[in-house]
Amino acid sequence: MATVVVVGTQWGDEGKGKIVDLLTEHADLIIRFQGGNNAGHTLVVDGEKYIFHLIPSGILYEGKKCAIGNGVVLDPSVLIEELEELSKRGKTVSPDRFKISFNTHLIMPYHKALDHAREAAKSEGKKIGTTGRGIGPCYEDKIVRNGIKVGDLLDPELFREKLNANVKEKNFLLTKLLNAQGLDAEPIYEQYMKFAERLEPYIDNVSMLIDQVRTQGGNVLFEGAQGTQLDIDHGTYPYVTSSNTVAGGACCGAGIGPSSIDYVVGICKAYTTRVGGGPFPTELFDDIGDTIQRKGAEFGATTGRRRRCGWLDGVVLSDAVRLNGLNGIAITKLDVMSNIDPIKICTGYKVDGKGFDYMPSNIRMVERIEPVYEEVPGWSDDITNVRSFEDLPQAARDYVRKIEELSNTPVSIISVGPDREQTILLENPFEKVSAK
Repeated sequence: MATVVVVGTQWGDEGKGKIVDLLTEHADLIIRFQGGNNAGHTLVVDGEKYIFHLIPSGILYEGKKCAIGNGVVLDPSVLIEELEELSKRGKTVSPDRFKISFNTHLIMPYHKALDHAREAAKSEGKKIGTTGRGIGPCYEDKIVRNGIKVGDLLDPELFREKLNANVKEKNFLLTKLLNAQGLDAEPIYEQYMKFAERLEPYIDNVSMLIDQVRTQGGNVLFEGAQGTQLDIDHGTYPYVTSSNTVAGGACCGAGIGPSSIDYVVGICKAYTTRVGGGPFPTELFDDIGDTIQRKGAEFGATTGRRRRCGWLDGVVLSDAVRLNGLNGIAITKLDVMSNIDPIKICTGYKVDGKGFDYMPSNIRMVERIEPVYEEVPGWSDDITNVRSFEDLPQAARDYVRKIEELSNTPVSIISVGPDREQTILLENPFEKVSAK
């Protein structure tokens, strides 16, 4: 029995979906514990591409159970679309394989309307870069206790009562403050009652499900979304998401005690990317940045936006080690760094001449960061067919060891391509825990 958490160590888009898919083979239950459909996990299995925004990546394995925890904010239309798309591709998801926590909060049409209206009202330099999917406003309602939960769909009278109160309040904000169009509650009610009929068989107590699997000796895998530097408390605020993306969020976001977590895997791209606004100390604006962007096919799975690319940031990685309590690191897209020589790694920051070995909390200081770089040799070999660490070019091995040295954390997995098979597994977290 082992419980493993997978988190991103950067600004998201690190390749968590592939690593979760890889580890799912050894898990009995896979859970999303935070975020919403602003996240996108891309998998390539047997040459076929899948993109998930809500359903855990582990759903592609027959016989595995998956769940959405209470820490997620759920757009039912997106979830139903994913279920139907999987069904069209011959992978029907039955209620005995997939559950949604009845405490998961629902994204409503007024959340998306507020998201768009608020972002539009900001001046160009102040825009957060939100995906406009209503994630932040939904979490906002949750915190001020105005939220509507998935379980409320099963009580039409309660749902209508909450909906009417919220629409009245949101319409005031939309029309009087943000100069946007208001919404009518009745069409929303009718639409969500149809969602209720479709989703009712999937609604359950996910915390109890986790406990049952663990009690029976099963392995549990938690799938995080976004990355550590997008955490609402520990990221580059305010250019962050609206949830806790760090490993501790798995406990609150699914209903499990911290002592039950056995191993935390941090996913780290061999370089760094960021989507949308916000500071990015190691961002490249030259041909190397363009090369990384092109070779890595760096476009957001959710938005399609071009990702900003830069050198690997060792400070960001060290922050992730500390904030998540990482036991191991999974390096993804190492193959993208082939034919880049030399390779730079950020080993520290300077702000107004003062050194920092962590990300400052003051956003204006973050915007003035000067990265301190160390150069390492690159390699020219194509490594996409390499399946053992020993067969990697010496420079690639040295690069991996340098990452271990900077983070003081062992590398457990190396990805050398998008396909499930293009992976070097140095340490299986589930086997590591079981061997103790």
